[in-house]
Amino acid sequence: MLIEKVPQPADYIKISIFGAGLSVLWTSLHTIIIPVRLLDIVPEPQKNTYLGLLTFVGYILAMLIQPVAGAFSDRFTSPMGRRRPFILVGTLLALLLLPTMGLSEIFILLFISYCSLQMATNIAQAPFQALIPDLMPQKYRGTASGIKSLLEILFAVLVVRIVAYFMDIYIVQRNTLWLWVSLTVPGLVILGTMIATFLTVREQTSPPRIRVEPATKVATTAYKIDIGRNPNFVWFLMSRLFILMALGTLQTFALYFLGDVVHVPNPAGMTANLMITVGISLLLSVYPAGLLSDKLGRQPLIVLSGAIGIFGLLVLYFSPTYFGVLVCGALLGIATGSFLSTNWALATDLALSGEEARYLGLTNLATAGAGALSRLAGPMIDFLNSRHVDLGYSTMLVLCITYFIIGSVLVMLIRRVSSNVTD
Repeated sequence: MLIEKVPQPADYIKISIFGAGLSVLWTSLHTIIIPVRLLDIVPEPQKNTYLGLLTFVGYILAMLIQPVAGAFSDRFTSPMGRRRPFILVGTLLALLLLPTMGLSEIFILLFISYCSLQMATNIAQAPFQALIPDLMPQKYRGTASGIKSLLEILFAVLVVRIVAYFMDIYIVQRNTLWLWVSLTVPGLVILGTMIATFLTVREQTSPPRIRVEPATKVATTAYKIDIGRNPNFVWFLMSRLFILMALGTLQTFALYFLGDVVHVPNPAGMTANLMITVGISLLLSVYPAGLLSDKLGRQPLIVLSGAIGIFGLLVLYFSPTYFGVLVCGALLGIATGSFLSTNWALATDLALSGEEARYLGLTNLATAGAGALSRLAGPMIDFLNSRHVDLGYSTMLVLCITYFIIGSVLVMLIRRVSSNVTD
């Protein structure tokens, strides 16, 4: 049942906190832990290629799993509700699999561990994402999405800096104790946020609003988009895909960029410092953007975020120094914060009533698709770098600027969203 009264701060936090745990886990792995682990087990000149291919396959799995998990959640009934059982099971599976990221000493084992962990967390993520449209009236969803993004960013910035500190010690000392400490920290965070969600969220226990169907039919129709009822959703997915491709490419190869182009002495620590710069800017922009989108509309703020992102990348392209990196990071933080909260509010607007988890799982076609496609830049970077010093990284920046432009144009094709789409 939707919250009819004006939501209190605690109401927003309850339905958002698990996202912070997921953000901590995957930001720690993608930005710090996995790039460093790959340096332990793959040839250094091919590090971008291995990183790109590893995460590409993982994101494809995520893209396939979320809509199916969401569709089953939409049709699920239990005394605990439709969403929390999936959050519980997915989190427990993830905690069982997380240690394998430290045990893997060859690439194929790391590959299997990573893909398994992706599957587990996405079982939990799709149902979790439906809590906002389940429990928040549409006029508060921009604010709720802003707070969701705010918590994800705040937790990620604070915890990833701690993880980077431990990983820097691991790099210097080669003592696996610090690798295990680095893996334990995000594990504890996702466990704590799962428990908080499970204990504080109160879901409706009434039957789902859509017809219960055989499991095979649910799985095979999970990817269907009703273009007749919801044509805007396709433009939304395409716009989200391109903008997240820009952000995903930059996040994935930041550590290697800092080491190879900016020549910082401790890339893991400097990557975390960059994330703190980005995070501060995110924190300053994410909540106001969500609030403003409730008043001014979603598209104008998404276009503005794209323009700011383009300007930030131009700064980095013409000034590939540590100072230029920080300036770019600050601008990208503003762009990302504005985009994340506003774009997610648009997603909740476009989710069809009764199928919120499936539709928000379908947003992962863009989210994970962007993550997968952005990782394919890895082989290109290595190939072009082998032809000319840093040519691959320069081309990467030009590609990201292009992605921002395309994504900003596509979002303008979305017609005005009516409140009866979801409520």
